[in-house]
Amino acid sequence: MPDPKPRILCSEDDPDSREMICLLLKKEGFETVCPDEPQDVVNTAQEQKVDAFLLDNWMPGVSGVELCRRIREFDPNTPIIFFSGAASQGDIDQALAAGAQAYITKPADFEDVVDAIRSAISPHKNRALPEILTGKSSLE
Repeated sequence: MPDPKPRILCSEDDPDSREMICLLLKKEGFETVCPDEPQDVVNTAQEQKVDAFLLDNWMPGVSGVELCRRIREFDPNTPIIFFSGAASQGDIDQALAAGAQAYITKPADFEDVVDAIRSAISPHKNRALPEILTGKSSLE
């Protein structure tokens, strides 16, 4: 029996971006859970097992940093990776302090996102995961 596909919970408030991210992750062999509303991320995370979280930082009603803090209250171990246009050093520092493992700024090559997810969920976690990645977007 083949290993199950890794499940990624994705939080992105822009519907077109969310759909594209989910499609690209599925193409890369991941199963995705992408709630329509950022406020639904915490409930979904409590109800479903996922292998990693992919969070945007700037969303209406709740920031990615706040979602990260809430997730860390009940799940201290599942990797959290930010993929966001919020690119100030303060945004990055807050996300990492809240418990994120990596912060990739948009625009970035989607390959960087996939590599960060795979590194974070790898059973060989002794590889260093880059905390900050920047670059040109394949999503733009």
